Amino acid sequence: MEYKDVIKAPIITEKSNDLQANNTYVFSVDVKANKVQIKQAIENLFNVKVEKVNTVNVKPKKKRVGRYVGKTKKVKKAIVKLSEGSIELN
Repeated sequence: MEYKDVIKAPIITEKSNDLQANNTYVFSVDVKANKVQIKQAIENLFNVKVEKVNTVNVKPKKKRVGRYVGKTKKVKKAIVKLSEGSIELN
């Protein structure tokens, strides 16, 4: 698995913007990726030093449109704390 396949996109919300003051960033990652792979991908893509990685598995929610019932996709979030450096998410 390549580094670009591990990290899908940054998650930009009010809460994640507040975390950036503490040098912490939130990313949507591949569901099969582990913490070691996420750490290596962030360090190589953004040239920063990662202190720790926390992950959250978000379960799919039931949705319905009329009589059709389905589910949203399951997502894995990575909360990455940097020891040095910063990431520009603009």
